Amino acid sequence: MAIARLIVENFRNISAVDLEFDHGFNFLVGNNGSGKTSLLEALFYLGHGRSFKSSVTTRVIRYDQPHFTLHGRIRELQHEWSVGLQKQRKDGNTIVKINGEDGNKISELAHLLPMQIITPEGLTLLNGGPSYRRAFLDWGLFHHQPNFHSAWSALHRLLKQRNAALNQTYDYNMLKPWDMELAKLAHQVSQWRADYAEALSPEIEQTCRLFLPELDIHVSFHQGWEKDTDYAQLLTENFERDKAIGYTVSGPQKADFRFKSNGLPVEDVLSRGQLKLLMCALRLAQGEHLMAQKNRHCIFLIDDFASELDETKRALLAQRLQNSNSQVFVTAISPEQLKQMQPEKHRTFQVVNGQIEQLL
Repeated sequence: MAIARLIVENFRNISAVDLEFDHGFNFLVGNNGSGKTSLLEALFYLGHGRSFKSSVTTRVIRYDQPHFTLHGRIRELQHEWSVGLQKQRKDGNTIVKINGEDGNKISELAHLLPMQIITPEGLTLLNGGPSYRRAFLDWGLFHHQPNFHSAWSALHRLLKQRNAALNQTYDYNMLKPWDMELAKLAHQVSQWRADYAEALSPEIEQTCRLFLPELDIHVSFHQGWEKDTDYAQLLTENFERDKAIGYTVSGPQKADFRFKSNGLPVEDVLSRGQLKLLMCALRLAQGEHLMAQKNRHCIFLIDDFASELDETKRALLAQRLQNSNSQVFVTAISPEQLKQMQPEKHRTFQVVNGQIEQLL
């Protein structure tokens, strides 16, 4: 899977660019504030329907413009797709097109473009709340399990309805029919997560040994309630407590994927540089797992490649990315920061004040 061409209009400080990319490595070089991260953000937006930097639409659309527009040409083996996404400032509506057809969902676009993002802010995967690690697991299941997205959406809808009903219901029998359906979905989603975590954990630990040989990293999954406990029974027993608090305390919405070193949470014992390497290991292992299981290459987006990594670690990460045979986009302030990452075939783009040109 690769993005062969990208057209960007009115996205942050980028007024209009039309770029063709290499199937392998693409380097975006420019000073801070030049727009190189904005281009990376536009690529991410095309694959996720959202930004990795801001949830506020008006901050993404270029100043005084009614909308931004992204067009991409995607290639995989003998297949090719034309995709487009437009976000309106006035009403916040998103228009998605695939091969010129309207009415597509963002999830359909996301399925076409499996992406992993590595940024200096991405350490929340390790030192942030459980929601970041659930999202990590759910990204993998979205691409591995065809029924996961619909089950996950139904689960979140039922939880939202249950939480609203807790404030209006005094008799548990009124909630019980919903809870029976909620329990079925909870067990199914949790089982998928557990199976995926079990399959992915050895690959994560192996990649960690390559990047952080001085540490012993262990991975564990927690489903959000006591193991081997029937969730329907738990909902019944916790009704009064949930009602008093105003929301459902236990369940798959509390699941976590935890990482420990020598028995302690990694965020308590690892340096910031080690945490970044661990985060890179997680993203790489997950992308490579997708390739091994589904024969689909993941696109890697790496912002500020040199940040907090010494030359040895940069070279190690670069070699692993080259071995993945994936399309990679990398930002850096200067070409010197990319000297450990110089594959035989690549393209380099100079970014200056939102203007982007390929260097020959």
